Amino acid sequence: MTITEIPIAILRLQYRIARTPLQLVEDRFVSRMDAEAPARLFYERSLGVLDAVAGAVLKDDDIARRGNKLAERSANLTRAAKLDAEASAEAEAATAELRQAKDDAAAAEENAREQKQRDEQKARDAAAQRKADAADTAAKRASAVKEQAEEEANRKANAAESQKLAAKNRIDAAEKTKLKVADAQRDDAAEKRAEAQSKRANADAVESLADAEKAKRKDS
Repeated sequence: MTITEIPIAILRLQYRIARTPLQLVEDRFVSRMDAEAPARLFYERSLGVLDAVAGAVLKDDDIARRGNKLAERSANLTRAAKLDAEASAEAEAATAELRQAKDDAAAAEENAREQKQRDEQKARDAAAQRKADAADTAAKRASAVKEQAEEEANRKANAAESQKLAAKNRIDAAEKTKLKVADAQRDDAAEKRAEAQSKRANADAVESLADAEKAKRKDS
């Protein structure tokens, strides 16, 4: 070892001594963390960078190689954790989108079912309204027909009553005429009976006179 290499050797020793607490922290605490825990990755990356820089300055290939390896490992794990986080986020987003799509599909199905129920109810209401309108129209038509029939029946009844009254009037007139004729005939018959009685009385009187004359002639 040359004189110029002695200070570097001393620095290497001092660095190893100074690094011992950091190694103890790593062995006792950091190594117990999850391999991809952010705190462990940050600590290991920082320690690796420190070893790499110290190894380059102290011209210690072992320290530099160990630092580069530790820094590279922590960097790879950090990238892997980032990728995992991104993948998890994407998976969660995809799951959320799938859940939203399912919810939207369920909502669309429910809306379609409700719309179908509303359409069916509207169809039933329209059918009931048409039925009610048809019944109302039929009732009005029946009422009009009934009213027309009643009017026709009343007209016929009035006509029949008029005919009956006219016939009665004709019968009454005929009866009155017959009564007048009968009265006239009775009066004529009475006159004829009176005349006959008068003639019989005259005949009787003449016969009596004739008998009296005969008797008178016989007595003389």
